[in-house]
Amino acid sequence: MNLSLVDLENNIMGLVGAFIGIAILLGIGTQILGNSVQDCSNLADFDSSLTTQVEGTWAGACESQNSQTQNAYSLLMIVLIVVAAVVILTVVKLL
Repeated sequence: MNLSLVDLENNIMGLVGAFIGIAILLGIGTQILGNSVQDCSNLADFDSSLTTQVEGTWAGACESQNSQTQNAYSLLMIVLIVVAAVVILTVVKLL
């Protein structure tokens, strides 16, 4: 496979552009969705005097779901690191 210098530069710019686009989308998504949680205070068994709700209640399940949602969106940054590694390895291979 014989690539000219122009084709090689276009491929590298495409990879860099894709990486920047993914980084922006993941950053915005993590900021917006990582902080979006359900308001558990409107549930009937919510006790405002407790710092964490009792397990086995709807309020406890609501808080558990909120923490799992925040943790899931925190893991999106691992995807960004993997994509960065792939882009770097591909660029190094092309050079």
